[in-house]
Amino acid sequence: MTKLPIIIDTDPGIDDAMMLTLVFANDDALDVRLVTTCSGNISQDKTNYNARTFLSYIGASVEIARGLEQPIFRELEVAEDIHGESGFGNVQFPAPTLPVSKRPAITAMLETIMTSDDKITIVATGPLTNVAALLLAHPEVKPKIERISWMGGAAVGGNMSPMAEFNAYVDPHAVEIVFRSGVPIVMSGLDVTHKAFVTLNEAKSILNIGTEFAEKAYHLVTYYLDDIKKTPFHEENYDQVLHFHDVCAVMYLLKAELFKGQDCYVEVALEGITSGATVVDYTNRTDKAPNVHVLHTVNREEFVAEFVKAVEIISDRLK
Repeated sequence: MTKLPIIIDTDPGIDDAMMLTLVFANDDALDVRLVTTCSGNISQDKTNYNARTFLSYIGASVEIARGLEQPIFRELEVAEDIHGESGFGNVQFPAPTLPVSKRPAITAMLETIMTSDDKITIVATGPLTNVAALLLAHPEVKPKIERISWMGGAAVGGNMSPMAEFNAYVDPHAVEIVFRSGVPIVMSGLDVTHKAFVTLNEAKSILNIGTEFAEKAYHLVTYYLDDIKKTPFHEENYDQVLHFHDVCAVMYLLKAELFKGQDCYVEVALEGITSGATVVDYTNRTDKAPNVHVLHTVNREEFVAEFVKAVEIISDRLK
């Protein structure tokens, strides 16, 4: 089986840790060439530390490069109210054994892509600052990128403002650069990630695996319920289930058949009350060609089963 070569750009973050769990449990299918950290859920210092401590804990061996500190034209807004001050709620992991790469993220991404014999897929689960900077400074990488699978945006409703999802809101200018790049993009927005939830009973099945890692995973994901902010735009059971937003960006690469979506033209608002809103022409009424494959539906039961299996795989490795 040929592995899919990927670069992961992430801001761990609780659901980022669950995304990394899925990635490294499926190392027979995914070839992780590089991990870079973006500023988003928490600061760059914390996201880089969290990536290194979590990946060290699960026994991954990968280069982890430090990304940009701030969005392109804005001050960074973090989500410590959702992920906790550390980014991992109340869960602690041992000090990392994986070091910070000597290469900054943009350089590491550039060199990894340009020296690869195969096209690289970028998995981005935070604000797109690093990816946009790469594409803007080094357009020569574009033909060597297979696609960008991004968790972010929304066709209908936001979670940071009435219209904007968090990752898009934090750095909308980066979204604009990426969406205009011509690189194929898959968008796992709130439309699909709100359907990719795990019930409390299903979460308890993770706990029942009975390992230290499974217990940490359970306490990570249930931390969301301690201080969740429900708005009128969320579904009725939003405060009773656990959303694995970032996992969708990887699950699509592994199990595309679990998802439904459509090719649409999408652009992003940059200013005012709509800033960060990803405007999706799902009616195809504009004269502009589609630039994003927008996911909107997921087979939730199969999604959960695949994730639980990933926790079991990592748990077995750590015994």
